[in-house]
Amino acid sequence: MNLVYADEHGNVFDHPDYFGLGRSGDMIVELMEEELIPLPEGATLVSLPFTRPIGLDPESGQMQALPGGAQAVGALLPQGYTRLCLPGYVKSDKNEKLPLFGYTAVVWKDGQFFVTAEQCDDPERWDPLNCDQQELNVQVERLLQKYPDNRLYKHLSHCALGYECLTASNTFLSRWEGAVPVSYSCNAGCFGCISEQPDDSGFVAPQTRMNFKPTVDEVVEIMLEHLKEPESIISFGQGCEGEPSTQAKIIVEAMKRVRAQTSLGYININTNAGLTDFMRAIVDAGLDLMRVSTISAIDEHYNAYYKPRAYTLQNVERSLKYATDQGVYTSINYLIFPGVTDREEEIEAMIGFAKRTGLKLIQMRNLNIDPESYLELIPKAQGEIYGMKQMLEIYRQELPDVVIGSYTHVPPDLMRRPIASR
Repeated sequence: MNLVYADEHGNVFDHPDYFGLGRSGDMIVELMEEELIPLPEGATLVSLPFTRPIGLDPESGQMQALPGGAQAVGALLPQGYTRLCLPGYVKSDKNEKLPLFGYTAVVWKDGQFFVTAEQCDDPERWDPLNCDQQELNVQVERLLQKYPDNRLYKHLSHCALGYECLTASNTFLSRWEGAVPVSYSCNAGCFGCISEQPDDSGFVAPQTRMNFKPTVDEVVEIMLEHLKEPESIISFGQGCEGEPSTQAKIIVEAMKRVRAQTSLGYININTNAGLTDFMRAIVDAGLDLMRVSTISAIDEHYNAYYKPRAYTLQNVERSLKYATDQGVYTSINYLIFPGVTDREEEIEAMIGFAKRTGLKLIQMRNLNIDPESYLELIPKAQGEIYGMKQMLEIYRQELPDVVIGSYTHVPPDLMRRPIASR
């Protein structure tokens, strides 16, 4: 498995003499054959600026950083795939930070690229190749003309066409999970926020956050337009917004109006679930699915990353348990990082969290972050580091009733509560 690297112009090569290596946390590690799968369709190879790739010299058994202008290469995986290792590299300039993406180790083997990853879900619905750009352009224009005064459609058109956001694209294509952002504010200051960063953070947010408060009418129009099929999902809480529950009043009123007109489809919220009273109101208004973002079930780790404002991890747990008890299909958006998520203490804490809240699904999502900055931020490891592949096996053994996946599903056995009881 040959080392893959890039030159200063972004051209990608495999090294004829060095083996590829990976990283787990801040440790350079050898890659195991059982960790490798062929580069999935929809994945992208990127060079890591301000880095030097590290390979293994099989003759000497020594790890070597490539000289000159060579840069490390990583793969950005599509949804449905969980990374097992980061690329093996050292920074050539420790003051520089990598763009906010989830980098995966990649090697050249048997005439093709391989990555350290495991498929945890069916990537079909989130494969960018399944988004017909010509049809998307037609549908964006159609809905903008149909709802000329709806600012949300204008906002989402930029997300779909500019950022190529698949959830926003689904909103215009009237398929699967569609987006309805509602909030420009947030009750957390996430270290790796992709829509808003402080001026002194050193990161560039890859997306622009919405900057207006939508009306209930605007939200209802999008929801009714999308919820026309039994398996349609419309979701509050997108990467282009803050915390949706800060606009609970809008959400609750919109949900009530929509459910007075149709029982089709499912209403989902992607949330940090910190505002427990607001979350209870949203649940009581008829929520079907709830996905809660978390990076850890350990307070010190959670607080370091999320920087929660006027809520705690205990609020998150109470919100999840309330939703589960009310029949909502609950999941977590688990932001995972090799060398951290697979620590002994992290695994134990998350197993307890899942059992107490009655979680149905854990969505393993690769954390988009500069590794060095993240590792400086969070607590040091307290116990053994098991490796990501073994971590996944532990969850499957210890939580047999919890689905290990990658994105929001409508489970076939989900029992819809009568509308009158919502």
